[in-house]
Amino acid sequence: MNTDTHAAHADHHHHGDGHAHGTFSTYLLGFVLSVVLTAIPFWLVMSGALPSKQITALVIMAFAVVQIVVHMIYFLHMNTTSENGWSMMALIFTIVMVVIALSGSLWVMSHLNSNMMPVHQMPGMN
Repeated sequence: MNTDTHAAHADHHHHGDGHAHGTFSTYLLGFVLSVVLTAIPFWLVMSGALPSKQITALVIMAFAVVQIVVHMIYFLHMNTTSENGWSMMALIFTIVMVVIALSGSLWVMSHLNSNMMPVHQMPGMN
């Protein structure tokens, strides 16, 4: 193998290509944030702290979006500088998918709620 061939195939190691790898403390911080962002909505539902179910659902969705961002930053190591913009494209794709999933879920649940038969005694049924 001559030096030109070796130089052309020299990209074997990917240690310095802009990836931010996590340390134990960043993984621990991400884990703690994830636990807190799960415990608060759980407490909101179990305690009934908010006056309306709709407000509770919106707050839970906001916590879910924040938790997705925490996972993307602390566990997937996504930022705007690595991989020549591919991380930004993945972030945009993730945001679009989350919006579609959340809005679609709310839409389906809303229509199920309005189209279900009311629960009451029907005449002639005992």
